[in-house]
Amino acid sequence: MKTAIIGDVHGALAPLEALVAKLAFTAGDRLVFVGDLVDKGPSPAGVVRFVRQLSETAPYEVILIEGNHEDRHRRYYINTAQRPKVARVMAAEAPELPALDAELTEADRAYLATAIPFLHLPEWGALVVHGGIPGTQRSFPETMEQASQWHGRRAKAFRKILRTRYVSAETGKYLSLGANQPGDPFWAEIYDGRFGHVIFGHQPWLDGPACFAHATGIDTAAVHGGALTALVLPEEGAPCFESVAGIDYAPRKKTDWPDHPGGALTLTRGAETC
Repeated sequence: MKTAIIGDVHGALAPLEALVAKLAFTAGDRLVFVGDLVDKGPSPAGVVRFVRQLSETAPYEVILIEGNHEDRHRRYYINTAQRPKVARVMAAEAPELPALDAELTEADRAYLATAIPFLHLPEWGALVVHGGIPGTQRSFPETMEQASQWHGRRAKAFRKILRTRYVSAETGKYLSLGANQPGDPFWAEIYDGRFGHVIFGHQPWLDGPACFAHATGIDTAAVHGGALTALVLPEEGAPCFESVAGIDYAPRKKTDWPDHPGGALTLTRGAETC
């Protein structure tokens, strides 16, 4: 069984269609999306529909990891019914919320609701999340059932795996967007592999996949003029990357982006290394 993990799509439908075709899935394979199917790009609803239809008709498994953008749309949709004043504020701050909501069908929303916060890949000693692992994360659930039993502050802290980029240089604590100071590291720079090799999205990397000692970033800026990338984990042999050209559609915020780490993929299975 081949597993392919696709980085942040962000509404880039044409590159997604091209990459799925290039990957040439067969029955029994597994396709994983690292989250953030929506926003930024020209066809967010089209991407959701394409992935949903794959999940319904393809002869292989399709898994969606929840990204922070899926989470935001889910909260907006709930608020339109339960807290309309909050929904109006959200819509004023982010017009893409009501715009996408108007295009999604109930089937699309139901599919997005199936997104899971993480996926363990024990055969590779790997963990797929959307964002990252704060340095203060001391335990990680083995199953969705175990995660569902975490409540209150513990559950709230755990949800930071959707959003983690920078962490405090002093404590390893999660830092919200824009709160990092010079010297605060990108989380993967100091991650010690305690929960396995982490495959993640969230942070765009214009210079290709970001390979750290214990983590691999596969958001290769598909809507910022970069590429759409999949990390392919074959049934036999070493892992590798497959990419197609992205689109130059959304602004680049390179001043907010960390330096690319360079290096080669460190993910291994047994003695094999790419």
